[in-house]
Amino acid sequence: MADQKRLFLVDAYALIFRGYYAFIKNPRINSKGLDTSAIMGFMNSLLDVIKRERPDHLAVCFDKGGSVDRVEMFTEYKANRDATPEPINDAIPYIYEILKAMHIPIMVKDGFEADDVIGTLSKQAEKEGYQTFMVTPDKDFAQLVSENIFMYKPRFGGGYDIWGVPEVLAKFEITDPLQVIDFLGMMGDSSDNIPGLPGVGEKTAKKFLAQFGSMENLLENTDQLKGKMKEKVETAKELGLLSKKLATIMLDVPVTFNAKDFTLDQPDVEKVTEIFNELEFRNLLTNFLKTFADENAQKVNSAENNTDEKSTTKKSAPIVEGQFDLFAAPGTGSVTEAQTASGFKNILNTNHFYQHIDSPFSRKLLIDKLMQQTSVCFDTETTGLKALEVELIGIAFSFEAGKGYYVSFPEDQEETKTILEEFRPFFEASAIEKIGHNLKYDIKVLSNYNMPVKGNLFDTMIAHYLINPDMRHNMDVLAETYLNYQPVSITELIGKKGKNQLSMRVVPIKDQTEYAVEDADITYQLKEHFTGELETGNVTKLFNEVELPLVSVLTAMEIEGININTEFLKELSVALTDDINRLEKNIYELAGEEFNIASPKQLGIVLFENMKLVDKPKKTKTGQYKTGEDILSFLAKDHEIIRDIQEYRQYKKLQSTYVDALPNEINPKTGRIHTQYMQAVAATGRLSSNNPNLQNIPIRTERGREVRKAFIPRNSDYVLLAADYSQIELRIIAALSEEETMINAFKNGEDIHASTASKVFNVDIKDVTREQRSNAKTVNFGIVYGVSAFGLSNQTDLSRSEAKELIDTYYETYPKLKAYMASQVDFAREKGYVETVLNRRRYLKDINSRNAMVRSGAERNAVNAPIQGSAADIIKLAMINIHNRFEKEGFKSKMLLQVHDELVFDVPKDELEIVKPIIKFEMENAFKMDVPLDVEVGIGQNWLEAH
Repeated sequence: MADQKRLFLVDAYALIFRGYYAFIKNPRINSKGLDTSAIMGFMNSLLDVIKRERPDHLAVCFDKGGSVDRVEMFTEYKANRDATPEPINDAIPYIYEILKAMHIPIMVKDGFEADDVIGTLSKQAEKEGYQTFMVTPDKDFAQLVSENIFMYKPRFGGGYDIWGVPEVLAKFEITDPLQVIDFLGMMGDSSDNIPGLPGVGEKTAKKFLAQFGSMENLLENTDQLKGKMKEKVETAKELGLLSKKLATIMLDVPVTFNAKDFTLDQPDVEKVTEIFNELEFRNLLTNFLKTFADENAQKVNSAENNTDEKSTTKKSAPIVEGQFDLFAAPGTGSVTEAQTASGFKNILNTNHFYQHIDSPFSRKLLIDKLMQQTSVCFDTETTGLKALEVELIGIAFSFEAGKGYYVSFPEDQEETKTILEEFRPFFEASAIEKIGHNLKYDIKVLSNYNMPVKGNLFDTMIAHYLINPDMRHNMDVLAETYLNYQPVSITELIGKKGKNQLSMRVVPIKDQTEYAVEDADITYQLKEHFTGELETGNVTKLFNEVELPLVSVLTAMEIEGININTEFLKELSVALTDDINRLEKNIYELAGEEFNIASPKQLGIVLFENMKLVDKPKKTKTGQYKTGEDILSFLAKDHEIIRDIQEYRQYKKLQSTYVDALPNEINPKTGRIHTQYMQAVAATGRLSSNNPNLQNIPIRTERGREVRKAFIPRNSDYVLLAADYSQIELRIIAALSEEETMINAFKNGEDIHASTASKVFNVDIKDVTREQRSNAKTVNFGIVYGVSAFGLSNQTDLSRSEAKELIDTYYETYPKLKAYMASQVDFAREKGYVETVLNRRRYLKDINSRNAMVRSGAERNAVNAPIQGSAADIIKLAMINIHNRFEKEGFKSKMLLQVHDELVFDVPKDELEIVKPIIKFEMENAFKMDVPLDVEVGIGQNWLEAH
C-alpha cells in the first residue's frame, strides 16, 4: 500500500562494530584522546538511514546481558568471542545519550539479544499493518523476512540492499525464509559458537535443504547419505537440533510495539549539538543539522528555542571599506555575539575588523605597521594547490586577535611582482617572527617571486602535531577544537573539488577579504594558545630547535627538486611490459585457463576452486576468497603460480605507480620533480613523501631498484651523493638499553648480525654460516617490533619451535635489552606515553586497555616508537646542520631527498672532496650516544649507482 506506515529497527551493536572497524586503520581520536570511531561510524549509518528513508517510526535495539535462554541450552554459546574492544564499551554511554537527545526510542531487555527484540517487534508491527525494515548486516535476520518484513542491509563500500522474500530465497537457495534457521543450524556459526553439523559448510547445507527441506527431515533420512558424511550427521543429531534452536530468533520477548512511542520525532538540536561539540564531531554535526533541516524539520527551532531565523541564515558579514580608519579597534564591521546553531562562534557573530588594502598609500601604512611588530601571521591566497606552479592572488596579515588586512594582487604577474616587492622589508626582517599554518606552502609560493621569508617561524600545524600527533591538524579542526570557532569553508566560496570548482580570482573581493583574513586571524590566535600547550607537553625545545628549523630545510629541498631521466623510464616501461606479458603467459599455463589476474574474485576461484591449492581457503565477509599478499606469501614457497602472481603484481604496480607516473610529476617550469615532505603525518616523527611518494620505491627487487637509475644529477658537472645511516635503529636500541655486548660489537666495528649469530648459536664469529647470520638479522630487526615465534618462522626457514628457541636465546644473550623493553612498557602504563631521545612523545591511549589484543599493540608501540622516533629525530638534526653549513659556507651542493635513513645530494664535482666529509661528519655527530653512528657514502651518475 502506498500509505503503509514503515518501521525501521536498528541492530545497534552490529552497526557500532561495523562503524568501529571501518576506521580501524585510521581511528578517529579527538583532542582529549578519546577514540570516537565507534560513535562516529554508528551515527553516520543512522543519519544515512534517516536521510535516505525518512521513516515514520524508528527504534534502536541493543543487547543486554546476552541470551540467558541460549546459554542455558548451551553453555559454550558465544564463549569464543573476543572481549569487546574498549573504544566500543566507551562509546555506548555516548550513543545512549545521543539517541535520547534525538528522541529515538532505545529498545533493550535484560537477558535477551537485539536479534530477539527486533524479531518480536517486527512480528508485532506486521500484525498492525506496518512494513518493517531491520537495519543490520547480519544474515541471521533473513529468517524473519516476510511479505511486510525486510532486511535493510548495509552494503560494503556504501549504500544498502533490501532483502525481501525473493532475495532471501535466491541468496540461500531455499523455498521459505524460515529455512534460513535450518541453514544456520546445519552449517553452524563460528562467531556465535553454534556448532552445526560437523563437515557441513554453506554448499552442503544448501544441498541438504534442496534435498530434505529441513534439519528434522535430514536427520530422519540419514540412510540416504553416504560414507563419512552419513556417519558424521548421525553422530551429531542432537547437536544439529540444538544448533537449530540456538539459531532461531525468539519472537516472545517481553517488549511491546506501541506506534506512538516509535514515531520519528524532532530531536533536541541544542542537546545533540552539545554532545557532538564535546566529541568534536564537526562534519557529523553539519550532517545532523542538514538531515533534520528539510521538510517538517524546519519547524524544529522556531517554536521550541525561540530562535530568530535570521541569526542562523548564512550571509556575508559587513565589510568596512576605505582607508579612513585603517587600524581601528576590533568590533567595527561586526554583528551580534550570539552563538550559531552549531554552538560555534563564526564570522557572522564575532566582533572582527578585516580590511581590504588596495592602494599604494594603504599598503605603505600597513607595511609601516608590520615593521613595528615582533610577530605577524601571514597567509597566501593562490590559484591552486601546487605551490611551485600557482600564481599569487592575495596575502592576509594579522598581528592582533580579531583584526587583519588583505592585500590583493592583479592577474598581471609583473604588476604582482612590483606590489610584492614593497613587502620585501617585512619578509626579509629577521627580527619579526612569521606565523602561519603549513608555512612551507606559503614560503614556496613566495619563492616563485624570488621573495625569501626570513626570521623565526611558528607553524601552528607543526605545533599541534607535537601536542597531539594522533589528531588531524587542519586549521578548521583546530579552530573548532581550541577556539570554539568555525571558519568559513573554502567550498562556500569556490565550490567543491572538481571541474566546476572556481578560481579564487573570481570571488568578490569583500568575500576574499573575509575568508583570507579570518584564516590569518585564527592562525594567530592558535599560535597564542599552542605556545602554552607546547610547554605543558615538554616539547617546546623540540619544536624550536628541530621541527621549525626543519620547515626551512624541507622548503629548500622541495623548491630544488631532482632531475629525472625520462628516456630511461620509457625503456624501463617497455621492459616491464615484456616481463608482465611473460608472467601472464606462464600463469595462464600453470592455471590451465585465461582469466583476469588483477581480479581478486577471478583469481580466488582459479586458485582455490579450480586448482584447489588450499583445503579450507579463507574468505572475506562478502564470501569472496582472500587473495591478499598475506595469503599469497604463505603459499609462495610451495607453488610456482603464486610466486609468478606476486611478481606480476609487483611489476604492474611498479609500472603504474612509478615508471609511467613519474614523468607526469615533472614541473613544467623547472623540468624537475618536486616531492612534498609531510612533516605532520607519522606519529613516530618520520617524514613522509607525497606527489610523488619517493620513499616507497621498492628496492628489494632488481626491477624496483632500477627505478632509482632514473634519478640523475643536475647536469654533467654534478654527481649524486647518497649518505645512509648504517643500522641506526639497532644502534639506538643498544644505546638506550645499555646492552654492553651489543654496544661493544658496534664500537669494535663488528658485523652486528654475525656478532649476534655468534652469540645466540654459540659459535665463533668466523664460523657463522650465511643462514645463521640471516636468521640473526631477522631477529635483530624484528625484536623491536615484537616479532613472535610464528612471525619469525614465517620470515625464515625455521620451524615454530626453533623460532621460539632462537628468540629465547636472544633474550638470554641480551638481558638488558629485554629489561629495557619491559621498562618502556611500564613507563607507558604509568605516563600514558613514551619519548624519544629529544623528548618527542608518542601517546598510547590503549596501553592499559582491558582488551589483550589492543593492549599488546600499544605495548609493541611503547618499545618501537622511541626507537623509530629517535632515528627520525637524529636524521632531522643532521639535515638542519648540513643545510646550515652549506648556506654558511656558500656551497652550490644541495640536499635533494630524504628517504628513511638516507639523504641524497646534488654535488658539483669540484665540491665533492670538500662536501663529502662534511656530510659524513654532520650525520655521524648529529646526536651523541654511547654507540657510534656510522654513515656509508656513495657517489654515482644516478641514485642507484650512488646508493
